[in-house]
Parts: sequence; C-alpha cells; structure tokens
Amino acid sequence: MTERNEEIEKRIDYDIVVDAYNEEERAMGWYYYIADNCNFPFQAKCREKQGASPLSLGEKVEVIDIASGEDCENRILVEIKWKDCEFSVPLEQLEAIDVDDDTLLVLGDWAYWCEMGYGY
Repeated sequence: MTERNEEIEKRIDYDIVVDAYNEEERAMGWYYYIADNCNFPFQAKCREKQGASPLSLGEKVEVIDIASGEDCENRILVEIKWKDCEFSVPLEQLEAIDVDDDTLLVLGDWAYWCEMGYGY
C-alpha cells in the first residue's frame, strides 16, 4: 500500500474534494480537476490488466480526453485511441508517457487516491 503523503492529502482536501459532502460531489470534484488540469491528448501505456479492457500490460495508447461526466460517476474513465477503435478505460489502468508537469501532477494525485483505496 502507498504511504500517506501529506502534500497530496492537502491538495485533495483543499483543491479537489473541497466542500464535497457526498459521493456525487466528490466524483464531480475529481472529474473537473482532471478535465481542467490534464493536457489532452497524451501517450500512455497499460500498467495493469483490468476487467473488460482489451489492453495488455505495457501496451501503448493515445489518451484523447476524459470520458463524459455521466460515465465517470463511479470511477474516472478516459477515452483512448487503440488500434482502429476509440473507447473508455479506467484512468488508473494507464501510466502517462512524457507528459507536462501539470498533467503528471494530476495523474499522480489520481493514482495516489486509488492506491490509498479511497472511494467517492
């Protein structure tokens, strides 16, 4: 399990889920934090095999955008371009490749949230 990081915890509490009193508000806080601060598109690779996703470990994809708010009610999904298809996968399934500092920070915050076992 990931060790508690007070700097990330503070950013989550004061920038992402601030004034969020229920699951829906926390989900929307994360959604807008990611949508507003990630610079799409970017390259990523699959860091873990997950459920119905066809991605293989280490496989590279292009992350086009965050999925719709409605699609992100239970977890953050991103739209990817893979082979000749476009579809959504869980953001935590991916590891960014050569992204700018803002995007790297946001993706690190989300990875931390997931690794800590936090939920909406």
